[in-house]
Amino acid sequence: MRLAKGIALDSIKTFGALKFSAMRRERFINDDEGNQTTEISERTFDLKSFEKGKMIQVSIPATAGEKKFDYNQLVEMVNPVIDTVASYEFGAGMSVAWYLKADDLIPVNHNKIQEKPTNEKK
Repeated sequence: MRLAKGIALDSIKTFGALKFSAMRRERFINDDEGNQTTEISERTFDLKSFEKGKMIQVSIPATAGEKKFDYNQLVEMVNPVIDTVASYEFGAGMSVAWYLKADDLIPVNHNKIQEKPTNEKK
């Protein structure tokens, strides 16, 4: 199963404020013989989602350029999309994995997104 264009989402409603944590990995392009080249195809970053209360990973294409953010800097995804990859394993059945990708990751003005309070007292 693969969605042709993925599922577009409203990043603010789905993930809330996002803070940069770290770059997780770089994916490299393989040549025609399957050997890994030094050319990067995409980078994956760890972001703290205040709405979900956990870390999320987003992949952006290498064409977006190298990203340098401070730890806990507010960032915004450009055109985020959730997509799936399904695989069938004989005897075990189907499994589906989802992933999040975006066109770019940019810094955001602190006033644009309201952080959700973490320790509300009633």
